[in-house]
Amino acid sequence: MAKVEHFEIPTDDIVRAQGFYREVFGFSYEPWGDDMGVIRAPEEGGINGDLHLRGAAPHPTVVFTVGNIEETIAAVVANGGARHGEVQALTETSRWAYVKDSEGNIIGLYDEVTDEVPTA
Repeated sequence: MAKVEHFEIPTDDIVRAQGFYREVFGFSYEPWGDDMGVIRAPEEGGINGDLHLRGAAPHPTVVFTVGNIEETIAAVVANGGARHGEVQALTETSRWAYVKDSEGNIIGLYDEVTDEVPTA
């Protein structure tokens, strides 16, 4: 079964957003380049997220870890949702994709594979 992996928060200003989440909620920030980075929960067991420049998902998104992205996308479509873009490689062994649920909300999917990720 799936579990919540992380959340994503789109921003217009990364520096301003990281300051907001640090001061209001106590999150630390680790940049992953100029346009995104991870915000870490201040307490062990909290869910971490990322801040990124606003793009494909214009609102906050929850990302779920799943066993197989293709199977999950098929289940999404079979149950009234829709694909929202293509499956993307994150690392050599992990992938992500966005889908829309039955209510039109964009959610993220994440999986890890034991072999090298196939290219689309």
